[in-house]
Amino acid sequence: MNAYSSQGRTAWSVFWIFLRLGLTSFGGPVAHLGYFRDEFVARRQWLSERSYADLVALCQFLPGPASSQVGMAIGLSRCGYAGALAAWAGFTLPSAAALMLLAGGMHAYGDRVPVSAMHGLKVVAVAVVAQAVWNMARALCPDTPRRLMMAATASFVLWLPFAWSQVLVIAVAALVGLLWLRPAGSPATEDLAVSVTRRAGVLWLSMFFLLLIGLPLAAAVFPGQTLALVDAFYRAGSLVFGGGHVVLPLLQAETVTPGWVDNDMFLAGYGAAQAVPGPLFTFAAFLGAAMNQAPTGWSGGLICLLAVFAPSFLLVAGVWPFWRQLRRNSRVQAMLLGVNAAVVGLLLAALYRPVWTSAIDSLQDVALAGLALLALMRWRLPPWLVVLGCALFGAFATMLWPG
Repeated sequence: MNAYSSQGRTAWSVFWIFLRLGLTSFGGPVAHLGYFRDEFVARRQWLSERSYADLVALCQFLPGPASSQVGMAIGLSRCGYAGALAAWAGFTLPSAAALMLLAGGMHAYGDRVPVSAMHGLKVVAVAVVAQAVWNMARALCPDTPRRLMMAATASFVLWLPFAWSQVLVIAVAALVGLLWLRPAGSPATEDLAVSVTRRAGVLWLSMFFLLLIGLPLAAAVFPGQTLALVDAFYRAGSLVFGGGHVVLPLLQAETVTPGWVDNDMFLAGYGAAQAVPGPLFTFAAFLGAAMNQAPTGWSGGLICLLAVFAPSFLLVAGVWPFWRQLRRNSRVQAMLLGVNAAVVGLLLAALYRPVWTSAIDSLQDVALAGLALLALMRWRLPPWLVVLGCALFGAFATMLWPG
């Protein structure tokens, strides 16, 4: 047995391991899962290959940020609830703090930041989302039925661009998957360490649904910006399948449409979020810190950060004791196939609106976005370097192309 396999039995040690990952894990959710496998399967031997694959399958099944949920699940299996919270804090806080500092700097010195540099950050978001659409479509829509579902989903949400449209298409996709799609077969599984009882799992799931239903009602009965923020970001964390990129259209609808955040600030922050390590859901901390009305700054950032990640903890803890049985159910697998195809459609729609329509104004923008996409997909440059390059290029764009 590897010497590392007996280490990390305290929440404090779990926190320090995940803090190092939170400071160094660039590249998005797929890359994060690779970092976790290297750290906890190959190096520390906390999990077998099959157990790790089962954890990943569980978190792909749930809405929310898959890589963060895998981290919570690893912490949960290691030392219970304290381990889950320690893993989340270590992996999340570095990028959240960086993005809140950025939002504060943009608020304080926004008039000194070249407009063209801000525009460069918006353009690079086009390349990042396009890369995500391409990779996810190849993996999740390999056949004609799922490609048709992807196209239908994108068309519907562009036709009816409302936050609840996304919830509707996810529900319909699950039904269509159940009726139309056939999974290849039930994968082999093995037992995972279960530190949550079935009764506790039911309580966590009940709390998840109680907040999902109760927060909108509470926000309507007791109007106030703080409660409205908690409701909006909790709902975003609860209803988004596919990870950080897919939360973009829902957060845009929840924050830009009511005027809480300026659209240029939203897209610039989203572009900058690609340059920091850790989960992309920490973009919520940027938005909270960038709000045009109180709570804003550090308090707004922390409120939005906790609200968007709370569903992930409740779902991981709630589903954990039931997952092995669910994983073997062919109906659940078929529904998941449909949901995954719809997720790609949501991201495809977001690529056009708001990302493309808000960032691309000229042929030069098209060229810069294409170059950034080439750098990410062909040359495989790290995302932070591509983001920095686009911002610097944008800063000098007015000198290269006056007017």
